[in-house]
Amino acid sequence: MSRLSEILDQMSAVLNDLKIVMDAEQQQLAVGHINGSLLQRITENKSTLLATLDYLEQQRRQQQQAHPDADAGVAERWQEITEKTQHLRDLNQHNGWLLEGQIARNQQALAILKPHQEPALYGANGQTASGHRGGKKIAI
Repeated sequence: MSRLSEILDQMSAVLNDLKIVMDAEQQQLAVGHINGSLLQRITENKSTLLATLDYLEQQRRQQQQAHPDADAGVAERWQEITEKTQHLRDLNQHNGWLLEGQIARNQQALAILKPHQEPALYGANGQTASGHRGGKKIAI
């Protein structure tokens, strides 16, 4: 097996792992209440896999330049990788839409809660906020 074939097999395996991670991401984004720490770990795993994929792509290009006459098996592997990549692109786009929906719901909830929050004890200038809160002012 050529080095190029090994690299393509590694790329395919990383894409399979990425699919699993992105499915987990989709599950998290689709539920009503997101587990923030779990979503953080999923995002970190996704970033690691994408960095690995980028490295393998660089290796693939180097091997392909060094050996431009690839056999038919390499072409088939590359076609499989291309199809997986397109599917993952679509899944990532869907996850992005789910994330946008979660952000919109959070903004709506904050807009509802904001008028009901307690006034600040101190203003932006560091002085007590206007309005009497029941304490006595003491001059020093």
